[in-house]
Amino acid sequence: MDELKELYATVMSRKESAQEGSYTKYLFDQGLDKILKKCAEECGEVIIAAKNGNNQDTVLELSDLLYHLTVLMADQGISWEQVEAELEKRGGKQGNLKTFHRVDKNS
Repeated sequence: MDELKELYATVMSRKESAQEGSYTKYLFDQGLDKILKKCAEECGEVIIAAKNGNNQDTVLELSDLLYHLTVLMADQGISWEQVEAELEKRGGKQGNLKTFHRVDKNS
């Protein structure tokens, strides 16, 4: 996760400085709605790449998604350490199968 922490640090520095031409700064300037729209868009692209079975494209799209999720985290004041702590907490649980409502997959 060191790369993700480095990405987070870069995103935070771009958030705090008005670097001309920075896409990250642009996202922050546009606000939460734009950031969320990009997260949703990238998620859809991950799904399509995975469905197409092209691992190279899936890796590229996952990287885009992780970048945009990192921007969202920075915007909301959430650090990778917080996410890691939650994942670690979940990793220690056993028998944690959540019960979901049943969905008709044919509809």
